[in-house]
Amino acid sequence: MWEQLLNSGKRLVAPSRRARLYHIGRVSIFAIFVAIVGVGVAATSATAERELVVVAFGDSLTAGYGLPASDAFPVRLETALRKAGVRVRVINSGVSGETTAGGRARLDWVLSDMPDAVIVELGANDALRGIDPAEAAGNLNAILEKLKKRNVRVLLAGMLAPPNLGERYAKTFNSIYPDLAAAHDVMLYPFFLDGVAAEPHLNQPDGMHPNADGVAAIVERIGPYVKRLLNSE
Repeated sequence: MWEQLLNSGKRLVAPSRRARLYHIGRVSIFAIFVAIVGVGVAATSATAERELVVVAFGDSLTAGYGLPASDAFPVRLETALRKAGVRVRVINSGVSGETTAGGRARLDWVLSDMPDAVIVELGANDALRGIDPAEAAGNLNAILEKLKKRNVRVLLAGMLAPPNLGERYAKTFNSIYPDLAAAHDVMLYPFFLDGVAAEPHLNQPDGMHPNADGVAAIVERIGPYVKRLLNSE
């Protein structure tokens, strides 16, 4: 084609400067549009594919005392969330016998896992030992403050004091969790052992720690809270 044009004697007229600038402008705008769309798609894809990290931070109820590792609360929760379509890894950071003071002392170590969310399940051993509710509240308050400063999403799992400690103690202790959840604007699951406590068929022979069926019942109840927590900003 170029040879025919040259032999025809016709002049090849170069486009005007204005036309060239118009063309360059259109190409530039298109390139910017493609770049923006590409970045947006990549960011959306990365967010959708990224595995969320949840730390189950608690005592023997979290750790899975008396159970095979596969039946521990964090493992069963992760399985349930994955079945619900949530890409998540739940880390077992439960320590048997842990008090709120012990949890406060090891919080920095827990945060080294860079969690997106933390389930705080502490206080049962404080109540069993009759620790002053004000002390337990102070420790939990410090834990929540640090988690909030790190922009970690929090689900605070409440605990109820055993009735043998008396009505006054129980009333003061039990109010710790809703009060702190409101003060720090974090999600509250009112009672970690809801539907399981005092149910012989859902507990181990000691009557305090859930068996495999008990853990399944806990996961069924708390699971929707965790899923909602992970969907929050």
